[in-house]
Amino acid sequence: MTETVGKEIMLEGVDPRELYGAQDVYLEQIKSLHPTLKIVARGQSLKVLGPEADTQRFAKRMEGLAAYYVKYGHVSAEVIEQCFAGGIAQDDAPVDKDVIVYGNNGTIVRARTVNQQRLVKLYDRNDLLFAVGPAGSGKTYTAIALAVRALKERQVRRIILTRPAVEAGEKLGFLPGDMKEKLDPYLQPLYDALNDMIPPAKLQKHLEEGTVQIAPLAYMRGRTLDNAFVILDEAQNTTLSQIKMFLTRMGRNARFIVTGDVTQIDLPRKSDSGLVRTMEILRGVDGIGIVEFDKRDIVRHPLVKHIVEAFDRSVEKDGTGDR
Repeated sequence: MTETVGKEIMLEGVDPRELYGAQDVYLEQIKSLHPTLKIVARGQSLKVLGPEADTQRFAKRMEGLAAYYVKYGHVSAEVIEQCFAGGIAQDDAPVDKDVIVYGNNGTIVRARTVNQQRLVKLYDRNDLLFAVGPAGSGKTYTAIALAVRALKERQVRRIILTRPAVEAGEKLGFLPGDMKEKLDPYLQPLYDALNDMIPPAKLQKHLEEGTVQIAPLAYMRGRTLDNAFVILDEAQNTTLSQIKMFLTRMGRNARFIVTGDVTQIDLPRKSDSGLVRTMEILRGVDGIGIVEFDKRDIVRHPLVKHIVEAFDRSVEKDGTGDR
């Protein structure tokens, strides 16, 4: 007679709502794959009752699934099928080498163009990267994906995203709300990218605890940024002294990425932009990588590429249309 045993599995470091799926769709899939077991989920506790061999096998594979989720922040029906059909040990969870990070609602963030892939490869060999190119080329989105991956894999302790609020200028005081509310519209593109990659509740917790910080460039002055992944976005709107100030904030175990589009300078005088000059100064320095995106990297609506090309032709023809 087969002995029936009970076992409690504690899913440490796992959000059960994500592991079990919306309306427990993944949990129901797991149950259907184990008809000999009675499985009851209560938060991070999973109680299993059934034949001893089946119970032990299930526990091992459930721990493998939890390890996969902790490592990659994502599960799917296909991953569950693979896990419980063949088994995923804790140390050999399947790896998709093309994926930078698994986002929300099944979103998979990959380097989709040649220069996005180049940015990912250079990240492995450099602590400071420059990614410059036209709107829609994915430079900021790819940079933020790398930052989220580094945080999930505990390579850094925090993510800091910053950009100059040049458009605000002296008009900032006339906007309603406190300083955060005044500046948030200028930082919204950064929030949008994070919202694709980190579950809302977890992102809110990270923001409250300071694990993820989003702030205007002026707030970087005087800080030393240790154990952090720091991204300066819209760097074409910084002066040479501002970008030097930012780069010298780099502390121990820090990774910096600077992104910008030199065709969209909002400074009163375009010659004041320090981005191009900084890249000229630092090009060739060991530990610094530069990726120059172009129209081939544009991954927004197909019309965006044609719009950029049309404006480029206008600039070449008569010097107008520089925005």
